[in-house]
Amino acid sequence: MSITLRLAGGLAVAFSVFGVWGTGFADTPSAGSVPLESVVDYLHSVLEADRTFYTVHVVERMQRRGVIESSEKWREASALPLPAQFFQEASSLASLTGSSVRYRLISLNPINKQSGPRNDFERKALEAVMAHPEQPYKGQVTEGGARYFQAVYADLAVSSVCVSCHNADPRSPKRDYKLRDVLGAVMISIPMPE
Repeated sequence: MSITLRLAGGLAVAFSVFGVWGTGFADTPSAGSVPLESVVDYLHSVLEADRTFYTVHVVERMQRRGVIESSEKWREASALPLPAQFFQEASSLASLTGSSVRYRLISLNPINKQSGPRNDFERKALEAVMAHPEQPYKGQVTEGGARYFQAVYADLAVSSVCVSCHNADPRSPKRDYKLRDVLGAVMISIPMPE
């Protein structure tokens, strides 16, 4: 089974296990009896593990061995998707489960301009995780009349593939990344009960 399908399936199971979003103890936003802060931490740990595995054990390994390259034009070039594209494709597949949970990559220095901060919350969150990558930035936001619990986690360069790709891309506004630098962030958004 492909890693992307495994990720989408894992997220569907996670959404089912956590049940219907509700309000838990002391009016703390929760998923059943699990606080939303814990739910987003659990989801992030799955997303981070799958993406790191794909980057290090698939993309880096295959490129190092000369088996297959990764490419932004992976569909046309019969190449592997870049790790960011893997993440986006998995997010699209996860949305097919009918869940309202969303996740995406964001950055203050995006190669893809669509990955820049979309609002003040995202900008503040990015600045916070750039300064303190070990600490996620969490809060409640309202979009289109609906309330969401959002969490933003630092996205680190886990492989030399990350560093070389970001530094070499002519669209990249920053070209001096090193291994373990913060490239941007993963944002997870969960709808809150009304």
